Amino acid sequence: MRQLDANRVERLLKSAEPKPLLLDVREPNEFAYCRIEGSLHIPMGEIASRLNELDPDREIVVVCHHGMRSFQVAQFLETQGFERIINLSGGIDAWAREVDPGMPRY
Repeated sequence: MRQLDANRVERLLKSAEPKPLLLDVREPNEFAYCRIEGSLHIPMGEIASRLNELDPDREIVVVCHHGMRSFQVAQFLETQGFERIINLSGGIDAWAREVDPGMPRY
């Protein structure tokens, strides 16, 4: 798994073709409060049962609040054979601070 900070993920989203999937693993209330546009929301507790919704060949950026839950999900995905996994270091909180200052923070 690669660890990328918010600015590097933003650059990747702007330049990569095809674009990586943004997988937001936060709880529904967190996702409703703020999110990165275009993210797929699958709460951490549902990842194992919804694994079939993810393409193991696609690059996936895993997102949570501060980067800890997403790190755990990224590790799990790797054990399931996913090889192109990126953890958003610092999570959506870092995204709000560094990339989108207008995004609500909690």
